[in-house]
Amino acid sequence: MQLRTARIFVRDLPGASRFYEEVLGLPLKAQGSEQGFCVFDAGPMSLVVEHVDADAPVEDQVLVGRFTGLSFDVADVQSKYRELSSLGVAFTGLPERQDWGGIFATLRDPSGNELQLVQQPLR
Repeated sequence: MQLRTARIFVRDLPGASRFYEEVLGLPLKAQGSEQGFCVFDAGPMSLVVEHVDADAPVEDQVLVGRFTGLSFDVADVQSKYRELSSLGVAFTGLPERQDWGGIFATLRDPSGNELQLVQQPLR
């Protein structure tokens, strides 16, 4: 088995599409806005961003605006943090070194979903 796709749920699909493509720099692979989704190239994986309507059932609503567990590897988390902060990206705090040697920073997309930037430790 191989993990190939991750999904994130948003309230504003056009705004999320702009964020992931223009701010984070992920190439758009497929635009299915009429069907409520778009797909981005995220390296060896695809990131599917899906719209959740305001009147959707509660079990769908809770998928928006939460910690996703998704991390993007970056070579220099401090530089990427400064770059994205200057573009108005909201972070939950400053980049922090972890006990295992890496550094990460948590950011929020326009729907409040939390993602992490990770700088792997030097080996």
